[in-house]
Amino acid sequence: MTYRLLYHPLVAEDIENLPENIKDRLQGAIEKRLAPDPVRAGRPLKQSLAGHRKMRVGDYRVIYRVLGDAIMVLKIGHRKDVYTKVKQRLISKPV
Repeated sequence: MTYRLLYHPLVAEDIENLPENIKDRLQGAIEKRLAPDPVRAGRPLKQSLAGHRKMRVGDYRVIYRVLGDAIMVLKIGHRKDVYTKVKQRLISKPV
């Protein structure tokens, strides 16, 4: 089963700001690893991000949530600040 991919409206900006080679790697990982099996593709997050998951692609992370037969991608960014930024995104506009 392939899950439907949904994206937070600001994910387009996240992707725009990434280096070209990282964009390609992330797109491939989302299509080949995340969409077919989101539970196996990533690990669960804890504490204030409980219920969300992360998929590692080098130094970058895809933060997402599984919603039935869909995956909501909430944030894509560098590991150094992706968790802080996804929390800010969730506070400002819950999904």
